[in-house]
Amino acid sequence: MDETPDPAALSGPGAPIRSGIPEHGRVPKYYAVKGRLEELLDELGEGGVLPTERELAARFEVARETLRQALRDLLIQGRVRRRGRSTVVAGPKLEQPLSLASYTEGVRRQGRVPGRTLIGLERLDAGTQLAGQLRIAPGEPVWHLERVLLADGERVGLESTYLAVRRVPALDREFDPGSSLYAFLAEKAGITFGAADERIETVLASPREALLIGTPPALPMLLLHRLTMDPAGAPVERVRSLYRGDRFSFTTRLEAG
Repeated sequence: MDETPDPAALSGPGAPIRSGIPEHGRVPKYYAVKGRLEELLDELGEGGVLPTERELAARFEVARETLRQALRDLLIQGRVRRRGRSTVVAGPKLEQPLSLASYTEGVRRQGRVPGRTLIGLERLDAGTQLAGQLRIAPGEPVWHLERVLLADGERVGLESTYLAVRRVPALDREFDPGSSLYAFLAEKAGITFGAADERIETVLASPREALLIGTPPALPMLLLHRLTMDPAGAPVERVRSLYRGDRFSFTTRLEAG
């Protein structure tokens, strides 16, 4: 089989620039297979089950390892997902806006059902760094709330939130961990948000995080660090959110100043 198919065959309207083809025009075999797999995904539609690796390798006349490399790329991109021993066509990624809206609001806007599973809610003494971020005294008590994020029952992320106990002293008694924290803070504690500093980076999950989210440790994740302030500029929460790179993208709107 020719390992350098015609580059024009792998490009088309809406495709990335040169469809990822190197300037010398020689296309790696796995990448050519990936292009043919993408055509198959479009034919099958969301939820469609792909043939077995053996069947696909025979269809494309390539080695199993070449096929697996193409499938790994599609898995990382979120085009396919594992379901038991099968590989199925994944739905579109969740688009989470970079705003002060809660995770619940962002997921509901896309017609999905948000949810959370509580990992732990504990009272800790703030260390020096955390105390400085929340502008409280070192050793002052803080709540640490850790939850797995769900969309239509699927685990898609892990959220870790720190708040000063003095701002929400009854959090452990009155808050439903499966609900929106932002709604609780507004309705029960009278706390609203005015601004937030947020940083995004790509990381790999730790073994513990991968186990909680239910993903392979090698799957890229999107990590968000957020420090949220009230309208007076006082810090309310520090959040570390880990999202599956194959299931999430983030959007924002930029305007000329």
